[in-house]
Amino acid sequence: MRKATLLAGLIAGFSLTAFNAAQAVEIEYWQYVFDTRVKAMDQLIAEFQKANPDITVKQVTFPYADYQTRVIAANMSGKGPDVVQLFYGWLDKFAAGGILQPLPKDAFPHDKIEGEFFPIVKAMKRGDDYYGLPTAVRSLALFYNKKLFTEAGLDPNNPPKTLDEFVAAAQKIAKHDAAGNLTVAGSTLDMGGQDHQWWREVLIRQYGGEPYTDNDTKVAYNSDAGLKALNFYTSLQLEKKIGQAGFMDEGQAAFRGGKAGMTIDGTFRLGSFKTIKDFEWGVTELPANAEGKRSNYASYFANGIGAKTKGDKLEASKKFLAYISSPAAMDIWLKTVGELPARRSAALTDANLKDPVFGPFLKGLEYAHTTMFKDEAAQRQNAIDMVNRVLLEKQPVKDSLSQAAEAEQEIIDAAKP
Repeated sequence: MRKATLLAGLIAGFSLTAFNAAQAVEIEYWQYVFDTRVKAMDQLIAEFQKANPDITVKQVTFPYADYQTRVIAANMSGKGPDVVQLFYGWLDKFAAGGILQPLPKDAFPHDKIEGEFFPIVKAMKRGDDYYGLPTAVRSLALFYNKKLFTEAGLDPNNPPKTLDEFVAAAQKIAKHDAAGNLTVAGSTLDMGGQDHQWWREVLIRQYGGEPYTDNDTKVAYNSDAGLKALNFYTSLQLEKKIGQAGFMDEGQAAFRGGKAGMTIDGTFRLGSFKTIKDFEWGVTELPANAEGKRSNYASYFANGIGAKTKGDKLEASKKFLAYISSPAAMDIWLKTVGELPARRSAALTDANLKDPVFGPFLKGLEYAHTTMFKDEAAQRQNAIDMVNRVLLEKQPVKDSLSQAAEAEQEIIDAAKP
């Protein structure tokens, strides 16, 4: 009784009266492999099982590159997960594939969800149903290497605030050998990382445009703003030479290795960057444009209940989902992974807002946009291909932009019900 009372106290906003007692049941929780996320979930499972000794939660993980394929294949064979992690941009694919069931409204009332979570939670709603809830949310920020700033004669406590300052700092930090090969990047250039989000939801808007219209179903970046944004991004390598696509394979690897002065990345990178020993790093908001306009991209991984989960497993799954969506779970996730709590009350504390690391990410949430992807993987690859055609194949920027817009519209149209 004491354990049940304790758990009820932890799970703010969702009543456990809707749950029936589950007896000696095992459920499976699936997510992709990311060390800090797996570690955090192990801790959450241990805490949950202490309060629910009759429920066992087995964590199953797969490499990110194989994750969606494995989930879809398992569901087709009738052996899918009971509780499954998914990127919000995969919802249409997972819902259409019969992988998820709507969250029961008695256990997860919509007024509680919409009153307590950040508004971007609505990206998990289709029609009258929610299909998942996040433990944490993400935004982007600029990480910078204070050691390289100092070596370049820059103030390590005064990171760039505008795009012009960003470029100027990166040019001072960047180093090349006698043959012109990049040896230290002023800033990473990695469209396969978070740069496609920076280009799409930040740069295009800072140049006066918008990436999509009609609830993100119509491509709108084949415009003057889109052209300026793509010209700016590709010029960072071709003209300003502050970085290079593919340098040290990944942007985060170059930054971790002390070979990049700056990198744009998300809150999920905090856990791994905390292991850096060779230099001190800082975090600041993404650079504004010359007029001071800022933008950001917010995203999250949600947890939903498998469509085939029934009976005692369903009751246990509802209980587990409620726990990993609770403020207590969000606090554990923040400390272990570094991602921001998805509930406003848990995230917007004085301590978090004043924190030099968490603060810039929280500020970014205030003006962030969340793209409603129809096929996130295909749309991301389309942006990567667009930039590679300019950087590697020397295709004119305007032509590559037009080709990308046409291709992405086809992707979106093909994904419509």
